[in-house]
Amino acid sequence: MTFELALSAAGLAAWLYLLAARGGFWRANIRDEADLAPAPPVWPPVAAVVPARNEADTIGACVGSLLTQDYPEPLAVVVTDDQSDDGTADAARSAARAAGASGRLTVLPGKPLPPGWTGKLWAQAQGVARAVSLTKPPHYLLLTDADIAYDPGVVRCLVARAEARRLVLTSLMAKLRCESLAERALIPAFVFFFQMLYPFAWVNRKENATAGAAGGCMLVRADALEAAGGIEAIRSSLIDDCALGRAMKRQGPLWLGLTDSVHSLRPYPGFGDIRRMVARSAYDQLNYSPLLLAGTVIGMTLTYLLPPALAVWGTGLAQAAGALTWALMTAAFYPIVRFYKLPALWAMALPAIACFYMLFTLDSAIQHWRGRGGLWKGRVQARRAEAS
Repeated sequence: MTFELALSAAGLAAWLYLLAARGGFWRANIRDEADLAPAPPVWPPVAAVVPARNEADTIGACVGSLLTQDYPEPLAVVVTDDQSDDGTADAARSAARAAGASGRLTVLPGKPLPPGWTGKLWAQAQGVARAVSLTKPPHYLLLTDADIAYDPGVVRCLVARAEARRLVLTSLMAKLRCESLAERALIPAFVFFFQMLYPFAWVNRKENATAGAAGGCMLVRADALEAAGGIEAIRSSLIDDCALGRAMKRQGPLWLGLTDSVHSLRPYPGFGDIRRMVARSAYDQLNYSPLLLAGTVIGMTLTYLLPPALAVWGTGLAQAAGALTWALMTAAFYPIVRFYKLPALWAMALPAIACFYMLFTLDSAIQHWRGRGGLWKGRVQARRAEAS
């Protein structure tokens, strides 16, 4: 077997495994609207917790969508204003007044960030502590980001599913913005790669060790969160949603799916904006390991870049295997491309898109080595390079 043929065979084998043996992640068929649950006999109290730092542009839409949910019980909302200087707290209060629900909103001034915590989790922990001390303590906590908006029936459906299946964490992958050229080029692949790393079918299977969640929308059972050690148990995590998923799965079953009813409001107008979003946590995903970084670059080159190169410039069986592999990855990418309502031919661009993500991952490592890892809202939050 020639070296060229060996490389093409390795790429083909990788995609056959991904398609056949990784939880069917690529089908993108685990969705909230396809998995509705009956209403419970009694609707339990729910409180939403929203950590916010300089989110004046989006917090109003987030708070307004929460306070206008058609949930049968009054939904309380706690916003932790994490030392914002852009009027975030005022925007939240204005949205509550517009919804006629000022009495259900609590805006909590955030305390200074202590060592060992990431900013979001410290703000979230303060919000959870306030929420569970409300006059009517919540049975469920909706942990959400300040740039997320909800259609009116979302909380009702989340709670119904959680009650019917006795779930300790129910999470929806918010529909990310896909409007600018950069978003259309790269956002569907972000969701595709997330599903590959954390196959939703495996997350939702109690006996499978894989755990994950989507941090924009996570309904957690309050007593199970306390039993898991609370937010403090994951206080230093950059990929906090999946860290919470792992902690909660030790307490009971999870459910994670796609949705058209929960929307991210955060825009990514340019490729640099998406680069910064990915670079913030990509090296953390690799546990700050240069060896894992090298393996990731080699693996992505073999799996995504070589097959189309061989399909165009290879010869004989190597060329045929490269073309088949490219066809398989195109077929795998197509369902999430369709979910985001992009042209079908866009699925063929996955190799080029993967190249961008490989470069973003390298940039994440470089930023970490420069002491700027996990930079978000002016805070460097990743472990220092000398500790890796």
